[in-house]
Amino acid sequence: MLAYDPATNPLNSNEWSFPLAECFHIAAFAFSVGTIALVDLRLLGLGMLKRKASQLVKDTMLWTLGGLIVVITSGLIIFSSDPLRYFYNNAFRFKIIMLVAAIIYNYTIHRSVALSDSGGLGAKLAGVVSVAMWVSITFAGLFYAFT
Repeated sequence: MLAYDPATNPLNSNEWSFPLAECFHIAAFAFSVGTIALVDLRLLGLGMLKRKASQLVKDTMLWTLGGLIVVITSGLIIFSSDPLRYFYNNAFRFKIIMLVAAIIYNYTIHRSVALSDSGGLGAKLAGVVSVAMWVSITFAGLFYAFT
């Protein structure tokens, strides 16, 4: 039977590899969530009022996707440093569940509302739900990072 030994992971045997992976993870998360937040602020009527939400979605689509790809890749690399520690942490599990839900939400409901350029309560609700999901992911990451 093979047993996983975290000491053999390169992230745990080089003093710079884990912090470097974290830097990529945090920067890409900030980047991708920042592009989503631009659309959210437009849906909420709080920013970018001279541009349509549909145009913002189109302009940020590749940047958001690229950021999410780097976030997920770097997250898997960080997870590999000690999978049992992460897996048994409730904040981490909440973060992963919310991340999957937020990505699905972003590419389905949020995207269709933004592309329709509809205003009103539906757009505001879509923006609020999106912001709440991404903020909860951020806080969950902070909660398990310091435990």
